[in-house]
Amino acid sequence: MVSMIDWPRALLRGRYSIAAARSEHLGVPIDEEILASLVEGGPALRNQLIEIVDKDYGVYEGTSFRVARFGRYLDQHGIVWPVTATGRLSLDDDTFKEMARAYPQLADLRQLRQTLAQLRELKLTVGDDGRNRYALHPFSSTTGRNQPSTNRSVFGLSAWLRGLIRPESGTALAYVDFGQQELAIAAALSGDLAMQKAYRSGDFYIAFAIQAGAVPPSATKATHPVERERFKQCALGVLYGMEDVGLARRLGISVLDARQLLAAHRRTYATFWRWSNAIVDHAMLTGKLQTAFGWALHTQRDTKARTLRNFPMQANGAEMLRIACIGLVEAGIRVCAPVHDAVLIEAPIDEIGAAVGATQAILREASAIVLDGFEVTSEAKIVRHPDRFLEPKGIPMWNRVMALLGRDDALVEMEGT
Repeated sequence: MVSMIDWPRALLRGRYSIAAARSEHLGVPIDEEILASLVEGGPALRNQLIEIVDKDYGVYEGTSFRVARFGRYLDQHGIVWPVTATGRLSLDDDTFKEMARAYPQLADLRQLRQTLAQLRELKLTVGDDGRNRYALHPFSSTTGRNQPSTNRSVFGLSAWLRGLIRPESGTALAYVDFGQQELAIAAALSGDLAMQKAYRSGDFYIAFAIQAGAVPPSATKATHPVERERFKQCALGVLYGMEDVGLARRLGISVLDARQLLAAHRRTYATFWRWSNAIVDHAMLTGKLQTAFGWALHTQRDTKARTLRNFPMQANGAEMLRIACIGLVEAGIRVCAPVHDAVLIEAPIDEIGAAVGATQAILREASAIVLDGFEVTSEAKIVRHPDRFLEPKGIPMWNRVMALLGRDDALVEMEGT
């Protein structure tokens, strides 16, 4: 087999396997007491949550979600809901997520459905030392991204359940993630100078709106939040091959307005579009796409163009994270878990600042290696014991559940309050 092995790349992937094993061994620190309360109080807690949240929707009968009731709710509020090929309401979480963006009043219902499903069968694998460990399954996805179990990993659960993540006494955690990684990869690989300028501005979405002439040069996130959100969803949707109907649904705007947004993207980033089209043509002609370090996608008859357009961003993003994890582990930094385009690291409280600085330097270096010198920025969120790891969007549900459990000691204040 020696002559058939691509040794430099094989050895690089072997080094990542070591880094992944180190993370799997270390694990994520979990508040076992709160986890036990959630497991023990599951049935009663689900009933209480339905009683509180469903009063605004009226779609549950006992603990069962009734499609007919949901259909009546949609009719009463004039919401046009996507349907399956057989004409039934599409009830998968991706659809709920997309519709909740367009109709924010549905956000609580979506979170309730997620929460009920996860409380029904919490399968977090937590060891005797209070650490959540799970197989990362590296190299098992088409793009080469890690593919851990969504119900065994705390990062696969609803955002509010990340409140279970709590640093041990004397330690701190830091979540360090590549900033807008996929946009940066698209800008670098396509060679689109306008897109690169937008990325380096620090706020790609406002920069895109300014470049497209939709807002004045002085616009900011604070002055033009609506326009920024529209251009954000357009910029991200393009990377996944989103078309006008999907963008219109996501933003709750007309198909015509969505079509104009996509046209603005094509005008503003013409070089990117030429590159993206060439990617599809190359894959169709040669039957193959590959990353900077050789991770390959072999096309099939049913491979969709949107899959081909998105592959360079996802697969090169996976390469970037692998190289970063190798650098971190070999530098002695404790990586609790890689998470899509981020890492969760751990250090003593008085050393966490230095650890974050070293981590960000290694992430920058990894991005420059994959993108031929183009550096991707990163952001860090530090959580020190006894605080919990929670994003703002997860705090309301966390506090609601903690109050129902009678755990006032575990309530978390919203940032800025």
